[in-house]
Amino acid sequence: MKPDIRLVPALLLAMLSFQLSFGQSPKLPVYSFNRLPLKQDVYVQLPLGSIKAKGWLLKQLELQKEGFTGHAEELYPGKDELGKDADWLGGSGNSWEKAPYYVKGLVALAYTLDDPELKKKARKWIDYTLSHQQESGLFGPQKMKDWWPRMPFMYALQSYYEATNDTRVIPFLSRYLKYELANLDTDPLREWGKSRAGDNIEIALWVYNKTGEEFLLDLANKLKAQTYPWADIFNNNQFDYFGNDYQPKHTVNVAQALKFPAIYSQVDPSDKYRTALKNGIDNLLRDHGQPIGIASGTERLSGKSSVQGVETCTVVEWMQSLETASRIIHDAEIGDRLEMVAFNALPAQFSKDMKNHTYYTLPNQVQSVSGPHGFNQDYHNGIVPSPYSGFPCCRYNMHMGWPYFVKNSWAATPEGGLAAMTYGPMEVNAIVAGKTAIKIIEDTNYPFEEQIRLSLSLDNPATFPLVLRIPSWCLRPQVRVNGKIISGVTAGKLVTIDRVWSNGDKVVLDFPMHLNAPLQVNNAVSIERGPLLYSLKIDQLEKNIKEFAVKGFVETEITPASPWNYGLLLGKNPIGKEITVTKRVMPANPFIQETTPIELKVKARQIPAWTMDYYKTAALDVPLSPVASSQPTEEVTLVPYGSGNLRVSIFPIIGKPQFVAKNYQQSFDRNSASGLVVHGGAWFYKDNAIHSAANEDGRSGNGTKIIATSTKFSNFTYSADVSVNTAGDAGMLFRVSDPAVGSESYKGYYLGMNAKTGLIELGKSSKNKWIVIASAKYALDLGVFYRVKIKADGDTIEIFINDAQTALLTAQDDEYKEGSIGLRAYNALTTVDNIRVASL
Repeated sequence: MKPDIRLVPALLLAMLSFQLSFGQSPKLPVYSFNRLPLKQDVYVQLPLGSIKAKGWLLKQLELQKEGFTGHAEELYPGKDELGKDADWLGGSGNSWEKAPYYVKGLVALAYTLDDPELKKKARKWIDYTLSHQQESGLFGPQKMKDWWPRMPFMYALQSYYEATNDTRVIPFLSRYLKYELANLDTDPLREWGKSRAGDNIEIALWVYNKTGEEFLLDLANKLKAQTYPWADIFNNNQFDYFGNDYQPKHTVNVAQALKFPAIYSQVDPSDKYRTALKNGIDNLLRDHGQPIGIASGTERLSGKSSVQGVETCTVVEWMQSLETASRIIHDAEIGDRLEMVAFNALPAQFSKDMKNHTYYTLPNQVQSVSGPHGFNQDYHNGIVPSPYSGFPCCRYNMHMGWPYFVKNSWAATPEGGLAAMTYGPMEVNAIVAGKTAIKIIEDTNYPFEEQIRLSLSLDNPATFPLVLRIPSWCLRPQVRVNGKIISGVTAGKLVTIDRVWSNGDKVVLDFPMHLNAPLQVNNAVSIERGPLLYSLKIDQLEKNIKEFAVKGFVETEITPASPWNYGLLLGKNPIGKEITVTKRVMPANPFIQETTPIELKVKARQIPAWTMDYYKTAALDVPLSPVASSQPTEEVTLVPYGSGNLRVSIFPIIGKPQFVAKNYQQSFDRNSASGLVVHGGAWFYKDNAIHSAANEDGRSGNGTKIIATSTKFSNFTYSADVSVNTAGDAGMLFRVSDPAVGSESYKGYYLGMNAKTGLIELGKSSKNKWIVIASAKYALDLGVFYRVKIKADGDTIEIFINDAQTALLTAQDDEYKEGSIGLRAYNALTTVDNIRVASL
């Protein structure tokens, strides 16, 4: 039976508030576009369930149902988790954000799969919440005085409404949002809610487009006024400008807030909101970027490194932010970034049966074992696949990753068309041209295939625009409609095909994939082909170290059973001539490295000096390229990043080493510098100087280092303006090699200055232990710059303060002959400027 289609009133059409309502069936869509005065050119999500995954993408959802989502309530049965006595079910527990996170992903998965068992689980939480709203409008646990956990639950209610048209939801949310507006002045946003209010605003605007209630616009503005100034933070790289306030530097908050400027730009079209997403991502990836297109964070922003982690929560929140932004800001690059995260970072967080997750994953993760790692927030099993890996948040938040990707892959446009935001094997059911039902079969193995085939089924011909994203990485894209090539198709743009579409029309997109080797930390490279990142295929030894009550769920340590410390031999030829692409049969699950459909072959040599770090739980950071190796040339295999739980994805290049060894200087003009690598803690630029960043305790952490890894000085003078601003010590590193995360995780010398004790101390880290060589008293004032000069000549080291002609300290030590220069802080906050190094 054809749906009974009812057009919106003409008055609303005139106002460009475009809505379609379809009978009473709970599965038929309702499209509510932006009402005035909101930005008009905004796409909307198709109702949950309109997009069905196929092929390999469906397999991920099925594994998720059979794995951690389908068994979550058994795995986490406590009253403070998802048990029967959880407070979100009226019990005595304290589930806080855990249940809302879980239900948000559960609802999306249940209705995407159209799975009765998962729907029943979801309705238990939804029905209890909808039937227990307080008279005031407040919902959720009565004793929970926190705005934040209600935000993810509102997303769950939004998805549930999209799937069912349950008439309870909109009035419920309207009452709550009215309560929120009335109470925010006396109970303002704080901590997590203050960081994540963009989520709240998105729901408020969604309800506004359903009801037209103008108080919701007032609420959006009040929420914006109480949140962090994210547009300024992103545009101006101000993540560490808030002292010991941990929120704006917490990477999950940052990922979640990426959507905030785009959301608010619908209310205020000022340039700063429109530009903040792009500028923010550019700033984040320049200073903290990883090859998967996400900023590092353990848990705070952690600098560019091959051995810093990315949290599972960061991955799924980064994805949702891009999904939301892509409907508001019509920029093909957003979809490119989203696919990079979804096709690489997301599967890497999970075991291949989706029964485990890893709290942190590393670009170069050569083993996954328990123990200390030196991270800012360290967890004993933080890089070990487990249902209980790391801190609890991720085991509840991760469930939305794949189903949100599916439900946001296509969107409806205000002109009555459809837009393809990301690609994959799917079936799309929608309404176009105001009244015409359409089905689009997206037949592809993308991103493991270069062609996408769209087959359109319509009862009647209809005129509407079809918007297709053309990836920026594709050098020679081609789009054909019924065999005819479409002109004007350009990489990195959206192409709109506005025509009369008929039943049986075919659209074929060809996106030839090219090899690329973008630069990463320490002049190393990663290897990309299309939207897939590739990593070294490492044979794995798995050891189950803990079994859980639910059968089949275990905690597993993984160690390498094959060498991993390779550098690539990439000559002067185009990279496509240095690497061989091998295509194999497409399996059901492409994220298993033994059967993945794409492999790359490349020549490489081992680098014996590239070893495990001082904790023996991770590798040393990737060495500076080019790096010498006299080892035999071998052919190694690279596989998609998401197909293995061990990986090397940032590779050194074999060649003749090149170091700065004569003169070096940094004045941090324009609040930037290049070639400085952070090892633990964080550093940032402000007022044309470099600063050690504060953690939430107001200190810099135990021995945060930043190293100019391209330098190698033997005999030299090294001077800088140094201000120690708080208790603790800070100062200058020299003749450093093998730096790593950890207080004494380096080889080399350190000159520390402590203004509180009035002590200047010269020492070294030897065999991961601190050894004092010499010290002297010197009256230092907090927050005052001192010109410090180190003269190292052979085994003699002299220290001069404020251009004094006589050395304050003279010492002899011959353990370290040459190495890099850098800065270090031990608990102290410090500011440094005007670095000058000259060889003697």
